[in-house]
Amino acid sequence: MIMANGSENKGLLALGMGYVATRLARRLRAAGWAVTGTARDETGLEAIAREGARAFIFDASTPLPDAAWEGITHVLSSIPPDDAGDPALRVLRDQLIAHKEHLMWVGYLSTVGVYGDHGGAWVDETTKPRPLTMRGQRRLAAERAWLALHAEYGLPVHIFRLPGIYGPGRSPLDKARAGARSALIVKEGQVFSRIHVDDLIEALMLSMQSPTPGEIYNVTDDLPAPPHDVALFAHALLGMTPPPLKSYEEVADTLSPMARSFYGESKRVSNRKLKARLGWQPRYADYRSGLRAILAEEECGKDGS
Repeated sequence: MIMANGSENKGLLALGMGYVATRLARRLRAAGWAVTGTARDETGLEAIAREGARAFIFDASTPLPDAAWEGITHVLSSIPPDDAGDPALRVLRDQLIAHKEHLMWVGYLSTVGVYGDHGGAWVDETTKPRPLTMRGQRRLAAERAWLALHAEYGLPVHIFRLPGIYGPGRSPLDKARAGARSALIVKEGQVFSRIHVDDLIEALMLSMQSPTPGEIYNVTDDLPAPPHDVALFAHALLGMTPPPLKSYEEVADTLSPMARSFYGESKRVSNRKLKARLGWQPRYADYRSGLRAILAEEECGKDGS
């Protein structure tokens, strides 16, 4: 797709090289980029090294060595905030500012949880955030701290608000196979948005190709849906009998506080701005096409073809 021209001069620093950043790194390295990633421990360093990337420890207490910033033109942070705020900004803020002249793009992965509950109504980037959970409140504070670096120092910051991310090795298909659910919970009117990881990667790469500093983007597919519908479809694809359906009211008292907070929010998240500004179109416009593609990829791998 993109970034072949001049890619030999581009370098990504992935702060927290997890599921999303690893898949992004593979795409960029294939286009000739240099990639550097951080991890919290030696196991994480080994995983980064297996991807052919440079690896450095970041434990939220010590700045990165100067060598980690060599050749870096793009930064992606997927490190979540903690009780004291955003660890990357808390520890690396001065380094980000010091290297701003070399940085063409900075991305922060946030969550659609900052919108809070809207009773299933549509929200977009103009909707005033009103997070209900501590997690959402921390994310909103982190967003604002990152955007402050853009406003005060011209750092080319972009915020990406993400729903549930699924993809190969991390999807409702895997949950169905694991048989971890004793029941599928149905809550009247409950809908969530989601995104296939490869569509998220495409959005990030388009943004990196055409930066729009200071902007916030929702990255979601076109079909918000009830979580039990997605689980039922996954079981059907696998030819498995799904767990029984139970109403939220039946099981609410047995749920953990985190699970209850999950069912305390319902909204449909619009992706129109991302499409209009960056020309993005999801390859997997809904969970059905996304799950079918994952299953086909798995079966292709088994056949060795």
